[in-house]
Amino acid sequence: MRISDLVSGLKDGKSSRLPALAVAVAALGVLIFFYVGHEVSEDEFQKFDSSILLALRDPADLSRPIGPGWLTESVVELTGLGGYTLIFLLVAAVIGFLIFAGKRGAAMFVFLSVASGWLVSHGLKTFYDRARPDLVPRLDIVHTASFPSGHATMTTLVYLTLAVVIARLSESTAVRAYVFVVAILISMLVGFSRVYLGVHWPSDVLAGWALGAAWAALSWLVVSLLRRRRDAARRAAS
Repeated sequence: MRISDLVSGLKDGKSSRLPALAVAVAALGVLIFFYVGHEVSEDEFQKFDSSILLALRDPADLSRPIGPGWLTESVVELTGLGGYTLIFLLVAAVIGFLIFAGKRGAAMFVFLSVASGWLVSHGLKTFYDRARPDLVPRLDIVHTASFPSGHATMTTLVYLTLAVVIARLSESTAVRAYVFVVAILISMLVGFSRVYLGVHWPSDVLAGWALGAAWAALSWLVVSLLRRRRDAARRAAS
C-alpha cells in the first residue's frame, strides 16, 4: 500500500488548527503519562490511590462497593466496553465496513493506530510491572500487570481513533463534536469502572487515559503529515 492509499478518503478540516491541536494533545498525554509513571515508581501516588479505592467501598465490608446492587452490576457490564475481546471485535467490524465502503486508507489507519497502541501499552505494562491493588477485594478477573490500565488505554485509543475517522468522513461540525464527546465519555466511564471494581489503582487509569489520547493524536498527526506530503507532491508534479 502506498502513502497515497493510506491517507485517501480522510479530510483535514481546519488545516492550521488540527495539527497544532494534535501536537498539544500528544505532548500533554506523554508528559502526564511519564510524570505519573515516575511518581508511581517512587510510590508517591500510594496515599492518593489508596484513599480513592477505600472511598469507593463500604467501610464495614470492603468487598462491597458503595451504592446499590444494580450500580455494581451496571459497572461490571460497563467495564466490558474496554475489554480486549469487545474492542478487537469492534475494530475488526469497523475495518471491514471501511474496506467494503471503499475507504481502505481509513481502514489501514485504524488498524495501524490500534495495533501499534496495543503493542506500546503491553510493552509498558511489562516494563513497569506494577502489582494489582490488594487493598480491597477485586470484582473482576485480571491476568496482567496494573500500570498502565489496558482498559483505559485501549478504550481511549480505539474510541478516539474511530471518532477521528468519523470526523474526517463528515462535513458536519455537530457530528464531529458528538463523536468526540461520546468517545471521551465512554473512555472516562470505563476507566472509572476499573477503579470501582478494585482491579486498578486510580493512577493506572490516569496514565492509561493519557497514553491512549497521546497515541490517538500521534496516529492522526502522522496521517495528516502524510496527506500534506502527498498533496504537496501532487502540486509540484502539476
